[in-house]
Amino acid sequence: MNYFSSDFKLGILGGGQLGKMMLYETRKFDIHTTVMDSSPDAPSKIACNQFIQGDLMDYDAVYNLGKKVDVLTIEIENVNVNALAKLEEEGVKVYPPTRALRIIQNKAKQKLFYVDNNIPTADFQRFAYKSEIEDSINNGGIKFPFIWKATQFGYDGQGVKVVRKMEDLEGLPSGECITEVLVPFKNELAVIVSRSASGEVKTYPVVEMEFHPEANQVEYVICPARIPESVAKKANEIALKVSDKLKHVGILAVEMFQTQEDDILVNEVAPRPHNSGHYSIEASYTNQFEQHIRAILNLPLGNTESKVAGIMVNLVGAEGHTGDVEYQNMEDILKLDGVTPHIYGKKQTRPFRKMGHVTIVNPDIAKAREIAELVKNTIKVISQ
Repeated sequence: MNYFSSDFKLGILGGGQLGKMMLYETRKFDIHTTVMDSSPDAPSKIACNQFIQGDLMDYDAVYNLGKKVDVLTIEIENVNVNALAKLEEEGVKVYPPTRALRIIQNKAKQKLFYVDNNIPTADFQRFAYKSEIEDSINNGGIKFPFIWKATQFGYDGQGVKVVRKMEDLEGLPSGECITEVLVPFKNELAVIVSRSASGEVKTYPVVEMEFHPEANQVEYVICPARIPESVAKKANEIALKVSDKLKHVGILAVEMFQTQEDDILVNEVAPRPHNSGHYSIEASYTNQFEQHIRAILNLPLGNTESKVAGIMVNLVGAEGHTGDVEYQNMEDILKLDGVTPHIYGKKQTRPFRKMGHVTIVNPDIAKAREIAELVKNTIKVISQ
């Protein structure tokens, strides 16, 4: 199949920043793209060949897009999987495959999948309704503190909450959810696995994630992770096992906890390019977005090694600011060596909304971390 400067069409469900960064790569290869998103101002709109405004959960909208393309992929999990299953039946290549997406889309199914496949994960309980959690607490079935997660449609710290007392359950959605034991972890790690349609597999180096204490969002991603080689090896092996059992195609980000005893527990996975791989645009031989395109088109996978140590800082909307976005002190960070900002193109900011990221590369990881701190404290994402 000739993908380059040809009649071949790639469809992407979702037009956010992940889609936009994927489109940097399809532009590089001159691959024709059609993107669908519900927002008329989606960041991907400026970079694709054809943009369709449509609801990703709407069966007809997803099905009709799929009939216009040769390969269909996603940049967000919340899409209509029944439409994808029908398209697969009719011969459209859908990556990641619907079977994998059905498991990942629902956090309860995802956790059961880990248990069924002997993949280590935190102990959990599944509830059809939030009210059942209160009964379980009263009967001694669950102990505080624990993690509450909505089974569907969570992202970026939404749909997840640490519950320390009964009142913390107030205001949470009442539908299907899981509770997890709160793991007193030493580190949050992630491994990105790429798998091509023919089954070629490569992993990126283990990264370490530092979280914002209030927003429950990643603040820094550090590559390579500052962990012993034995822990990195274990994390890599477990990520490969998850990938093998899921049989996904494309990029799979496997988020994990490193416990106090240096065991590895899988937290959750994302079947698409991921925040934990953004550093790769500047730091790796083959970035995660190009690798995703290579994998779903069954092209040879690229080299996943890093050329240099990389740290990513998320740019999120400042607290107390909602409205037309303004980026302050950009010139100050552009003066710094090895610093590259990526602005996603979202015109409206709100507290903790992901508006961009900055990559810092340096041969010395400690120096890169210092510069990352400086970047974080200098740049401000506010409303005008």
